[in-house]
Amino acid sequence: MQAELVDKIAAAKERIDAVRDEVARVFIGSGHIIDQMLVALLAQGHVLLEGVPGVAKTTLAKAFSRAIGTSVKRIQFTPDLLPADITGTYVLAPREGTFSFRQGPIFANLVLADEVNRAPPKTQAALLEAMQEQQVTVEGDCFELPRPFIVVATQNPIDLEGTYPLPEAQIDRFLVHLNIGYPSHDDEVRMVVAHHVVQAEAKPMIDAIAVVQMQDLARSVHVDNDLYEYAVSLSEFTRNDSRVLLGASPRATLGLIQAAMAAAVMAGRGYATPDDIREHAVPVLAHRLLLSDEVEGELGVREEIVKAALSRVSYRKAVHPV
Repeated sequence: MQAELVDKIAAAKERIDAVRDEVARVFIGSGHIIDQMLVALLAQGHVLLEGVPGVAKTTLAKAFSRAIGTSVKRIQFTPDLLPADITGTYVLAPREGTFSFRQGPIFANLVLADEVNRAPPKTQAALLEAMQEQQVTVEGDCFELPRPFIVVATQNPIDLEGTYPLPEAQIDRFLVHLNIGYPSHDDEVRMVVAHHVVQAEAKPMIDAIAVVQMQDLARSVHVDNDLYEYAVSLSEFTRNDSRVLLGASPRATLGLIQAAMAAAVMAGRGYATPDDIREHAVPVLAHRLLLSDEVEGELGVREEIVKAALSRVSYRKAVHPV
């Protein structure tokens, strides 16, 4: 049984590597960002990409969606977007005199929520139930969303004109928050040169069935009890920092464990390690912290708090294969 699991993880790693290479062929930028998106996919989590306009957030999201070969719907968030424009609504069929449900763009394996913080909070809240429970409730009727289901949202920095900060409940439902900064000099040169040739498009490397199988495989990764203790201790540290009003939630702790399990599969291992926890602590925990008014406007405080937790909280022993 153990040998069978090892073989499945090795095969999954090969397919994940193929997806990573395909996205990197289109998106010229940090490979670390792509890896974090793949972790979120395997962990059945959602991704929030943040950056100023023009740094290829949408290009990355579109390349990622094509490479995993699932159904994709794009929602352009605007100030006049209504919740029903996302979830769907009942419409009248005049001939039959009955109402039928017309699905909104949320009914897809991957939903690209472009510039999500351009819409008002009421519209942003339309994603809450879908992201947490993978279902949509309309007029009291529940509709299941397809598997796999992942939201990849892009947002502009909240200090830009015409943006609405995401509420804490919404932020907490994103497994990882990734900041996309300006590219390096060499990457920007490559991008400018590539712009004048035929635009590359990612090709499907896997499909929805393969994604679900790999998600189920990630759930079978072994996690030592000490790693559970370690993850909880990191979250507790953020709750006790004087600069924090609301620290990392239990959902954040669970997300950190899930990210570590997904990272193990990507590394071709059947067990998680403390390094898997450390590597994903900042993207999983930092964006969930609600800061006090005194430091709210300061850049990098959330990341600084999580890094302080990593430097001061220790784990008791290393994890060995089982």
